[in-house]
Amino acid sequence: MNQPVPLILGTAGHIDHGKTSLVKALTGTDTDRLPEEKRRGITIELGYAKLDLGEVVLGIVDVPGHERFVRNMLAGATGVDLALLVVAADESVKPQTREHLEILKLLRLRHGVIALTKCDKVDAQWLELVEEEVRELVQGTFLQHAPMVPTSAATGQGIPELKQALFQAARQAAALRAAEPLGPFRMAVDRVFVKEGHGTVVTGSVVSGRAEVGQELVVQPGEIPVRVRAIQSHEQAVSSVRRGQRAAINLHGIHHTQLRRGHELCEPGFLVPSRLMTVRCHLLPGAPRPLKHRSRVRLHLGTAEILAVVSLQGAGELLPGKDGLAQLFLAQPAVAAWGQPFVLRSESPVVTIGGGHVLDPLAPKLRRKDAAAWDWARRLDSPDPMQRVQAALYFFGTRPWSERDLVRATGVTDPEKYLRQLEQQGQLLHLSWSPTRSATLSRDAAQRAFQQIAQVLEKLHAQQPLKLGIDPHEVLRRLSYLGPSPLVQALVEEMVRRGQVLRNEQGLQLRGHGPKLSAAERRLLGELEQLYARAGERPPGVEEITRQLGKNPQLISKLLQLAAAQGTLVQLSPTLLMHRDAERRLRRQVVQLLADGQGRTLSQIREALGTTRKYAVPLCEYFDSLGLTRRQGDLRVLGPRAEELVGEAAGSG
Repeated sequence: MNQPVPLILGTAGHIDHGKTSLVKALTGTDTDRLPEEKRRGITIELGYAKLDLGEVVLGIVDVPGHERFVRNMLAGATGVDLALLVVAADESVKPQTREHLEILKLLRLRHGVIALTKCDKVDAQWLELVEEEVRELVQGTFLQHAPMVPTSAATGQGIPELKQALFQAARQAAALRAAEPLGPFRMAVDRVFVKEGHGTVVTGSVVSGRAEVGQELVVQPGEIPVRVRAIQSHEQAVSSVRRGQRAAINLHGIHHTQLRRGHELCEPGFLVPSRLMTVRCHLLPGAPRPLKHRSRVRLHLGTAEILAVVSLQGAGELLPGKDGLAQLFLAQPAVAAWGQPFVLRSESPVVTIGGGHVLDPLAPKLRRKDAAAWDWARRLDSPDPMQRVQAALYFFGTRPWSERDLVRATGVTDPEKYLRQLEQQGQLLHLSWSPTRSATLSRDAAQRAFQQIAQVLEKLHAQQPLKLGIDPHEVLRRLSYLGPSPLVQALVEEMVRRGQVLRNEQGLQLRGHGPKLSAAERRLLGELEQLYARAGERPPGVEEITRQLGKNPQLISKLLQLAAAQGTLVQLSPTLLMHRDAERRLRRQVVQLLADGQGRTLSQIREALGTTRKYAVPLCEYFDSLGLTRRQGDLRVLGPRAEELVGEAAGSG
């Protein structure tokens, strides 16, 4: 025998239209539990009841109807699978009837039933008029073809028929649920209390997944680790709860003062707090005014209510009845998942103005004129899971991610399948910088990172026009926003491997970029090269060159550095350079001199080369640094790279 399918039913409707009385007639449970609710005869807080219909079991969330408690209604609407819209026959459609219906539409519900209450107080003709007005109200909504059942909680009229209508609607909702994967566990907290002898208890509707006694979970925002000590569902102890059930979960590891309505209980690594989300936003046709860019709103997300600023993409305002992409800047961190619906209410006066659904719950800030980024954001709204996965990977950029991050960011529950396809298509780039550290980027995200690296190099080339190479440490410092240095270095290395960036002794160089010289500077560089070529093995010092040419010392120094970087000159010491042809000749002479293996002193080398100590000392130290020679006491003998270096000299000679 199959187990009953658990679903959440949410009530909706105007104050004093009989929602609580109807729930009691259906279930026998009075959901008004607070003394003030009993005294005033109105629902203030959320109430809960259970309706067993055989194949399905409905956890009923009875919400307040008063306009002052719409925020409580919104908290109760989280995780609802189907709705029961309640309209009193003696009053017909009222303001909160309309507002609650708009909220149910914004929460993307697809199934429901309409109950006309207090039908014992009206005659048939009046009831017919009310039915007509309600049908007109729900025209074009998910309740357009919903059954409408006349009832009376006082007499019992229509209660069996309402149960049957709820059963049929619940079966449709259950079929929809069955087609969706279970997903990671998640429950938005709508109530927190302390039970004597047990400690902290939270209640909520299980939105996805399954939780068991003993399971390790986290509370978000805050990343507070907790353990499930015990679970109840409709006051019955159970070992586990799953999507579609109401749950009261006794938590170990947290004090009740650390929790509030708006927190979420979830599996570790699934939900991540964020203060910036990319969304598709819809403004209700009946909104009192357009929604302007940078407007402050009240965001209702899950059971949380948070002040937020709306940043519209492109346009300066969103007109009533229209929708568009936007980013929400939150006053405090919140958690969400892809596709999660939300409701927007104006800051003052507080009325429902619109809503939408989340596209990127952990979004980077997008510039309003960045058409490419917004195009990627638009792909997050695609019905094609592969489009969403590619877009999510693009926005992950260079930050670390896991398959669970893809679940949160795209709504897919089998990310491995899509990653395999992308791997086969060559759409992923794997970078590794140690045996245990690596990163995987989408081809598009990697390309964006390469462009950012190229922009930094281009800027540094412009700032240092006479330098052949850019200091790699400066490049890494300026790109720290991409991630840790090893990752950025791995990206640069990949660009070197692809030939997009060149590396020389002076550092990094963007291909096609290098020293930019004016015509006068090019002429002066040519003069310097010719001067050193004529000087041969006895070149002038830098100061002597500067005096001889009568030019700016800084310019002379930069041009000499450039000539050395290009290989025309060789830097023997900080103040002495030599033309490469002269250095190659001396290199061959030294190798021939030391070929007998006897070794020579500095003085002997100086005499053999026919030079002075002024040149012999820096020359020998330079050859030592190359590995052409090495010191052995007072002697110099051939070094480990002598054969290689003399061959190089011969080849270039």
